Amino acid sequence: MQLQKELRSETNGSNDAGPVKSAARALDLLDDIAANGPGTQLQLSTRLNIPKSSLHALLRTMTDRGWLQTDPTGSVYQLGIHSLVVSSAYLDGDPVLARATAVLDEVAAATEETVHLGRLDGADVIYTAKRESVHPLRMHSAVGRRLPAYATSLGRALLAEMPVESRRDLVPESIAAITPNTTTDKDAVLEIIDRAAYQGYATESEESCMGVRCFGVALPFGHHAVDAMSVAVPISRLGDGREDLIIETLLSVKSRLAAVQGNSLVR
Repeated sequence: MQLQKELRSETNGSNDAGPVKSAARALDLLDDIAANGPGTQLQLSTRLNIPKSSLHALLRTMTDRGWLQTDPTGSVYQLGIHSLVVSSAYLDGDPVLARATAVLDEVAAATEETVHLGRLDGADVIYTAKRESVHPLRMHSAVGRRLPAYATSLGRALLAEMPVESRRDLVPESIAAITPNTTTDKDAVLEIIDRAAYQGYATESEESCMGVRCFGVALPFGHHAVDAMSVAVPISRLGDGREDLIIETLLSVKSRLAAVQGNSLVR
């Protein structure tokens, strides 16, 4: 009833095209739980600064529709099965993911290491696909994980495709370290990105995951690259020319895609 009252008050007598508060709150709730984990009604109310009376109706509605679910006690809210259904539909319908499947398989077979596909979203990259390493020791990651672009080889490769001023805008003045090895000086990060633009590929060593070195290239699936591929390797396996093999494999794929894309760009 409370949610219905909010919806009526937001839509009656207004022709504005601005955001609907209850819809915005529902999306904020999904984003918050995805980023910060499950929470009780009080915790979510505090995190999102939503009155408990309004949040109660919203939680009940989203739980009834399967967007959220509760733990056995009924007091802790987490993402529900419908969130997975919609996420899967996005992945199934994305044209880049369909066209990148063969390339992911090729790079995984050539390197035998963990391969990620990622997409730029604001100042972050989100993993959209993954191929596991054949080795027991591997990088632990998941599709849907969000990381700052400045600290990943995927993100740096994509930032390197942008004009210099755009790169600067997407690297924050104050950089939060993900690991003890994360580069936190903005000018130093921009120099790394400049180097990636010159080389055609980007790297990072233990800046997003300790013990792991990553190599990334932007993929020319659009007029402005927003998708990139990376190979993540435990540093202990990088001897005997493995690093050169990985870089050559990624650059070869990037060059081949650029040559054949032409008018078949999916964006």
